[in-house]
Amino acid sequence: MMPHTPRTAEAIAADRARYDDHQRKGLTFAPKTLPTPSALPAPAPVGALATETLPGGWYSAMHLATGEVLRLQAHALGSSLSLAAWSAMDTSERLNLPDTVKVQWTTELSKGRVLFSDMGRVMLSITEDSSGAHDALTGGSAATGAGTPMQRNTRDNMVLAAAKLGLDRRDLPALMTFFAPVRVDAAGRFFWNGSLLSGADWVELRAEMPLMLALSNCRHPLDPATGDVPNVTLTRMAARPVAPDDLCRTATPEAIRGFENTARG
Repeated sequence: MMPHTPRTAEAIAADRARYDDHQRKGLTFAPKTLPTPSALPAPAPVGALATETLPGGWYSAMHLATGEVLRLQAHALGSSLSLAAWSAMDTSERLNLPDTVKVQWTTELSKGRVLFSDMGRVMLSITEDSSGAHDALTGGSAATGAGTPMQRNTRDNMVLAAAKLGLDRRDLPALMTFFAPVRVDAAGRFFWNGSLLSGADWVELRAEMPLMLALSNCRHPLDPATGDVPNVTLTRMAARPVAPDDLCRTATPEAIRGFENTARG
């Protein structure tokens, strides 16, 4: 075992100065007000590179380059699109929802918010969102709750999608699920607030680093509806210029630090 080397007074003082600077910025920074939801119906995609129809019960695996945008378009109530993400440069870096929620002080991830990796870097920005009705808490359906042995489920889909990316089930992080209006009541119980969805909702996610994504379109385990799961359209769009005052990058001091971490690589 290597002997422990005591930290110098200078190193301790430098760490303390950085902490005090972060605390001061956090206490004095006025978070920007989040925008109203994106308008319905969704406009035509700009700079579309590829479009995929993801049937109910099925999955997709893909790569996104830095700056590219992925549009998720629902066509009817009943679709819940679960997402996992990894850095394409180092797949040990992956989506971390506990940190995403903790750092931004909210479970309601909507337009203007970002999704963090487990290394404190921003992976995806939510640049458009018509509902704000998404689930960062409970995940997707598992095989034991699938209903029948023949019904596909999110867990199995994600294992298959990860394999197509050269990954294993051990690489799967907690899942972000879009079009899933899960909320928490006064007693701390999860419930499904279906009134938040229109059936034509859409989301756009901007990649802030090279990414590998796995997506699964299955019925959410808390959704009381039954029947077939509708299709979702996935549209990958070309990178576009990002303004210096881009809301996702400037809304909170935590997001600003996250993007600084991302820029450092």
